Amino acid sequence: MNKSLSLLASSIIFSSSLYAQTAPKNIIYMIGDGMGPAYTTAYRYFMDDANTKVVEPTVFDSILVGMAHTYPDDDTIVTDSAAGATALSTGTKSYNGAIAVDTHKKPLTTMLEIAKQKNMTTGLVATSQINHATPASFASHNESRRNYDEIANDYIDNKIEGKLPADLMLGGGTKYFIREDRNLVDEFKAAGYSYSDNLAALDKLEKLPALGLFAPVGLPFAIDENPNRLEKMTKKSLSLLDKHKDNGFFVMIEGSQIDWCGHANDIACAMSEMHDFANAIKVAKQYVDKNPDTLLVITADHSTGGLTLGANGQYRWERDIIKGVSASAETIAKKMLESEDLETIWTQSTSLPFEKSTKLLLEQAKSKGNKTLAQVIKSRISEASFTGWTTSGHTAIDVPVFAYGQGAEQFVGSQNNTAIADKLISFIKQ
Repeated sequence: MNKSLSLLASSIIFSSSLYAQTAPKNIIYMIGDGMGPAYTTAYRYFMDDANTKVVEPTVFDSILVGMAHTYPDDDTIVTDSAAGATALSTGTKSYNGAIAVDTHKKPLTTMLEIAKQKNMTTGLVATSQINHATPASFASHNESRRNYDEIANDYIDNKIEGKLPADLMLGGGTKYFIREDRNLVDEFKAAGYSYSDNLAALDKLEKLPALGLFAPVGLPFAIDENPNRLEKMTKKSLSLLDKHKDNGFFVMIEGSQIDWCGHANDIACAMSEMHDFANAIKVAKQYVDKNPDTLLVITADHSTGGLTLGANGQYRWERDIIKGVSASAETIAKKMLESEDLETIWTQSTSLPFEKSTKLLLEQAKSKGNKTLAQVIKSRISEASFTGWTTSGHTAIDVPVFAYGQGAEQFVGSQNNTAIADKLISFIKQ
């Protein structure tokens, strides 16, 4: 064997042995939907202790290991959540809208399905409906993310060696699971699943398999109701999965509505979602500390909104103004449409002065309905805080990758989003 071939063989052997040495028993995969680097940076400044000179690091800073490229398998460069999640769940890039299918619309095997084949316990957790693009791309297959009923059906019909794909599902989506044509909740109960539709009674889910659907579609925004709902679901999920870890477990946990607030260009909403996601990560990180045979990997599918810290030519970002906002723009607008007292609602909801220009804009927008009114509210908050947005859609910027626990070193550096999935799949297969 010549020298170059010998070196190559040694490299392959070393790489294989490294994977073997670091293969974790349990995998916690967390996805901050829409969470580009501007969001994690904004969150650091948002959480900073104003009484200290140094800006304190967050949980994100403590486990940052790299960046990921998010482009889909077409010429758009900018991915949607379905193509992004398909890449992150299967290791294969596909077209925008694809749910775990390739560009020929043929099913791709997901890491959750592989985990189920390996007799691991599996789970999906999201603040969106549980059949939304990201969780859907782990347990179902469909040519379009918009086929919500079909995707929900897959959670029952997509058997893995005779077994349902996910042992645990927590999120929203009763609209899609309890329908006139089919009651999937009854089918899950018949299959032995415990069920809850009350997030406040989450502790009553005491064993697996289990299904929790806590809203007709997605859960309310964190800023409007229950600011720590993902943290609660994460804590409950890990406590349930821990009881079934003999063969290991795989769980995907999504901070779904970082993306929704980004689409809305609602910075206060986005920071509340980031805080809930960060607290959920802390819960997961604590689990890894107690169970060192566990790997925690966190990333995003894309960035949303083109968020910038600093706008309108000003070298400043006023996080305290954002901290003064106590509701989403949608909720503030709804209150204003139901009341004549715009000033009280504005000052109580935003802590901003009710200036003449603000009064005029709100009154004009109110006559045009909720959508226009919410847009004016968001614009005024962004202007006051010097928050910039370039789009109501996604952007193609690289997203951060975080890892902690057994095998975390494998995720260091700049990588394709598919590489994250490839590495996790290789661990699951061992």
